[in-house]
Parts: sequence; C-alpha cells; structure tokens
Amino acid sequence: MTLKQTLLTLCLLLVAAGSAFAQNPQPADDPIQQLNLTPEQRQRIRLLTEQTREERQQTNLRLREANVALDQALDADPVDENLVEQRLNELTAAQAAVTRLRIHRELRIRRLLSPEQLATLKRMRLQLRDVINPQRPNNPRRPNVDAFRPNPRRP
Repeated sequence: MTLKQTLLTLCLLLVAAGSAFAQNPQPADDPIQQLNLTPEQRQRIRLLTEQTREERQQTNLRLREANVALDQALDADPVDENLVEQRLNELTAAQAAVTRLRIHRELRIRRLLSPEQLATLKRMRLQLRDVINPQRPNNPRRPNVDAFRPNPRRP
C-alpha cells in the first residue's frame, strides 16, 4: 500500500465520519491536511509502507487462504469437526498476524507524529468510532451507557 493509498484509506474512513463533524462543527478540511504532515513525515511513512508491503501481502494472502480452507472444511460431506477446528485455529492465527502487522505499523507511524498531530489523530478516530457505532457499550465518550442494560420485552 503506497502512502497515497494509506492516506486515501484514512481519508475515506474519516469521510464516513461526516455526520460526527456535522454534530461538532469544524473546518471542512481534508482529514489528512488536519494532521499537517511535513514532507519528511510523508516520506518516512511512504518508506515504511514500502518496507512492509511484501510482508503485508503475504499475511493477507494467508488470511484469504485460511478463510477458503475453513469454508471448504465446513462444506465437506461429511463434516470433519477436527479438521474444522484445525482450520479455525489457522484462521484465527492468520487474523492475529494481520492485526499484529497493522498495529505495529500504526505504532511506527505514530512515533513520527508530533504531540499535536497525535491529539488530532485521536480526535478523528474517536469521531469515526462514534459514527460507526454511536451506541457502543462503554464508549469513553458516552460514559453513562450501560453495557448490560436489558432490552424491554414485548407483551
């Protein structure tokens, strides 16, 4: 994924947060511009993206193959539950690897940001979370939401 693709992905996610911006009026700037990345930061993010490209591609391929293998095991006739469990373990390991790579990459990018840029990023992420799931239990921005509130039963 190139820097342009990375920034575009972040942009698209933040565009989805449009309603959050409408609730909290802010300048309609490009979310990437809000981070105010320096040319050096952009170059270092681009380099990081290039350095991790092959590993990310291999890990994503492993995840896709694990999904296919699990589907095949589930579709077998008769279903071999031991094989399904094995394929499920492979899938969860692949998902963990993808998540680990994403988080490590994000940590490396965060190290490149100034405290002001980190605060901006955090604010944008919270707004995006609110848009994606505004009723999320234990939302730090909605501390009075009870995660265990029972749904009223209909008569």
